[in-house]
Amino acid sequence: MKDALVRQFSEAFGRPPQFIARAPGRIEFIGNHTDYNGGTVLGAAIDRGVSVALALRDDGVRRFGSDQRSQVVTLPADSLEKQQGPGSWVNYPLGVLAALPEFSLRAPAGFDYFATSDLPTGAGLSSSAAIELASGLVFLAATQQEPSRETLVKIGRHAENHFVGVPCGILDQGVSGFGQQDALVFIDCRGPRFDTVPLPSGAHFWIFNTHTKHALIDGLYAARHRECMEAASKLGVKLLADLTPAQLEARLSELPEVVGKRARHIVEEIARVDASVVALRQGDLAGVGQLLTASHRSSQHLFENSTPELDFLVDTLTATPHVFGARLTGGGFGGAVMALTDEHFGSAQAEQVVAAYTKKYGTAPEVLHTRTGPGATLLS
Repeated sequence: MKDALVRQFSEAFGRPPQFIARAPGRIEFIGNHTDYNGGTVLGAAIDRGVSVALALRDDGVRRFGSDQRSQVVTLPADSLEKQQGPGSWVNYPLGVLAALPEFSLRAPAGFDYFATSDLPTGAGLSSSAAIELASGLVFLAATQQEPSRETLVKIGRHAENHFVGVPCGILDQGVSGFGQQDALVFIDCRGPRFDTVPLPSGAHFWIFNTHTKHALIDGLYAARHRECMEAASKLGVKLLADLTPAQLEARLSELPEVVGKRARHIVEEIARVDASVVALRQGDLAGVGQLLTASHRSSQHLFENSTPELDFLVDTLTATPHVFGARLTGGGFGGAVMALTDEHFGSAQAEQVVAAYTKKYGTAPEVLHTRTGPGATLLS
């Protein structure tokens, strides 16, 4: 991967890069919509991601290239104007450049920049966080600065929130930044506080991406956020994470039915995250799988951010041998399902799931088999 990036950089700019970094994509393992409610979440950095190469220039010009785009975007170093159209992907590294001074860090002036990715597009694996963190590493290396890993993660989130304009939580950047091979990343979103939890040997992840999205997805996200905040306000707490399942159960009658369902999902999901950590430390993958499937059923019936396509995949997967459990991964309202399997679940079983889905819906989901990988790393 590194050799290919060096070759592509040299072909684009006529010289080799000075700095190379790589950051992984991520899977939301469990903790659906818990982040903005002050809860906990588990994520997995995967063995696919985004690589970035950079070489400094002294003429006040910044050139951005990518293996996903044929055109190089050329900008003056004194401009941080948000890009539109085919060049809009440059807003991710531009957002990082804009964020650096907010953390009392310097941005490099002129440079040549090239990004490559082996993440499938539209699979909900957070390529945006990966490019932000890989960009941050090469920019900081070029200016000989070494902030903490937590600061790097916060820079990436700041770029996405304030420049790109996506109000994401800390999950994506946190997992991409703190990922480790054979481990999951645990985040207490209120801190934020980051930790890792060993993943028992023999665990595999399979992603089944439906490429479906609800037409009203932005409004649905906003509605869920609003309903959660309404529940917290009516119950007199700052965030739903302040409640235990027993405390919520005792006061559910104070909430409108729909708002109560949303609150139950969040409070019980936080409890499932904590139970998953215990089960993982005990090496109980079967127990973890039951929690994953319970998470999906809660999304399906209480938070109502699933779809018939996602439900069908979960139903089919959980009835398939060697699958511990399955759930939607990411925000929901379409997208992908993650299955946790043992090493005996292979391409033959995956194809059976694909065939059943294709028979019902007329299109085949994209399948990705992946395992955990290291977090954002400066390679040279």
